[in-house]
Amino acid sequence: MKYLFYLFVIFTAFKTIANKNYQRTYFENGHIKSEGWIENNQKAKFWKFYYENGNLEKEGHFKADKKNKYWKFYTRNGRLEKEGHFVNDKKNNWWLFYDASEKVNHKCQLKDNQKNGYCLMYKNDKLVSASKYKAGVKLKEWSTFAAFKRENKLSDLK
Repeated sequence: MKYLFYLFVIFTAFKTIANKNYQRTYFENGHIKSEGWIENNQKAKFWKFYYENGNLEKEGHFKADKKNKYWKFYTRNGRLEKEGHFVNDKKNNWWLFYDASEKVNHKCQLKDNQKNGYCLMYKNDKLVSASKYKAGVKLKEWSTFAAFKRENKLSDLK
């Protein structure tokens, strides 16, 4: 009986290892195109994708072939473009969007790929305006931070 138990444990371990591997794909020019974990024939865990010029395009986590957790996206020349959370392949929670100097241009609360909550606009690292959305529809806009603070609680921005 003890022998069967050990055999079962070894078989299970080999089966788990066999269903999980690290995969790399390449462009015709030899540069890496993507790399990450495959589990049960689906993307899982951390992945990186590259442009044909070799620069990083995006990086983040997968769960059962769907984007999950935190992701970062880059322009073709390597500049950080945006970053945020995915839940089941849809953008959710706070997302940050960057300008050409990699400073935050605006940040928005999203739900299921739509603006849902606040969007804050910045210029030279200073908050210049804010808007509120529900299911992608703009409900209200404030042209100054002072006007925004008069009507909203800063704790709503969490």
